[in-house]
Amino acid sequence: MPVQRLPLVFVFRSRAKEEKALADKAQVTDSKQPRDPQAKKGRPTPKRSEAQSQRRSVANTPTTRKDAAKRQREDRRQALERQRQALTTGDERYLPARDKGPVRRFARDWVDSRFNVAEFFLPLAVIILVLSIVRVGAIQSIALLLWLVVIVLIVLDGAISAFRLKKRLKEKFPDQNTRGAVAYALMRSLQMRRLRLPKPQVKRGERP
Repeated sequence: MPVQRLPLVFVFRSRAKEEKALADKAQVTDSKQPRDPQAKKGRPTPKRSEAQSQRRSVANTPTTRKDAAKRQREDRRQALERQRQALTTGDERYLPARDKGPVRRFARDWVDSRFNVAEFFLPLAVIILVLSIVRVGAIQSIALLLWLVVIVLIVLDGAISAFRLKKRLKEKFPDQNTRGAVAYALMRSLQMRRLRLPKPQVKRGERP
């Protein structure tokens, strides 16, 4: 009896292997056939917005190093363009880091709302230079005196402005870091109003 059972076991095993192989083959064949559009899918259908976003991300992904470099240059150009427009409109989102924040904006508005002696330095310097060229002793003495007067006025006005602005910053921003804001404002006061960047957003005499 044990001798007769052994072949039957092999027969059943071989038959089971054949059936399994046929089932695997049928599954592979079914997977290659086109799916019935009416049949249910094994995953939820993505929304149209999600599908479009995925297609755009795939389409915009650079495939080569050259494409990646081109994309970086384009992104940098767009960032510079947004920054240039922000310097004109005062848009806080795209301003350079040194101009961002409510403290720096207040410092700019405070300077732009008043007359500063330093902003007239360039036209005064041209006038004094022309006077100093004239070969007349009295006129050259006047030019030298004007140089001294202008420099003293700029120093006094800058000191008074720094003191007043520092006080206003402490009152308006008691809990914020105002370090560097006074120096930032004084550097801005040296520029002519029409040449300042970001562009002035307040009128002269308007309280910021």
